[in-house]
Amino acid sequence: MPVFFQIVSPGNEKGLTPAAPVHSNKEDPATQTNLGFIHAFVAAISVIIVSELGDKTFFIAAIMAMRYNRLTVLAGAMLALGLMTCLSVLFGYATTVIPRVYTYYVSTALFAIFGIRMLREGLKMSPDEGQEELEEVQAELKKKDEEFQRTKLLNGPGDVETGTSTTIPQKRWLHFISPIFIQALTLTFLAEWGDRSQLTTIVLAAREDPYGVAVGGTVGHCLCTGLAVIGGRMIAQKISVRTVTIIGGIVFLAFAFSALFISPDSGF
Repeated sequence: MPVFFQIVSPGNEKGLTPAAPVHSNKEDPATQTNLGFIHAFVAAISVIIVSELGDKTFFIAAIMAMRYNRLTVLAGAMLALGLMTCLSVLFGYATTVIPRVYTYYVSTALFAIFGIRMLREGLKMSPDEGQEELEEVQAELKKKDEEFQRTKLLNGPGDVETGTSTTIPQKRWLHFISPIFIQALTLTFLAEWGDRSQLTTIVLAAREDPYGVAVGGTVGHCLCTGLAVIGGRMIAQKISVRTVTIIGGIVFLAFAFSALFISPDSGF
């Protein structure tokens, strides 16, 4: 610690006397950055999990994983969700040109609205609400399968799981760029566009550390999609959409309520 000295006037004791040390109240920027990243990561992974469990994208991954190669379905779904997360973070980060105090309280109000809406939806749901979503996804996938079979008949016989054809030799790396991969990618991307989890990611990126939101959102999607792919239909039927929706509403309201105790200029 540096020591400061002051010169004593001739009437007093001669010599130099130590002055009182100066203490700074400013927080270490590195520590503040780490706290901002952790806060954004926890917020993103929490809201993504409660938004995605029992969602349409969850059922798409679960049902497709029962019919086709799980690794192909997982790769296609995760690429779509990763792209959507990055786009959402960019959209949210673009709003940082607006003074933080405005984006902070607007995003807090949106969290409160999302939370109240999810609670209302959850309380009005029946215990079997998720079955309608599951049947809708099954009908959509059945339609896609019929289109795929017609395309397959035109192009020659092949493997449904990998989309390979006996008439056209394909390389090993094309296993991941098969029709099933493209189907998982496009269905997941379109189902996620404009979804609650996308809007939530945009709102979070406007008020939190964008890197923390991107990493937390991606990890949250990985956990949900991985659970859907591994568990398949059994997990999809066991999950109570009503319970998840109510818990999600509480989580959103908790983040909105926490804004009352955190200053917009705190850095996280």
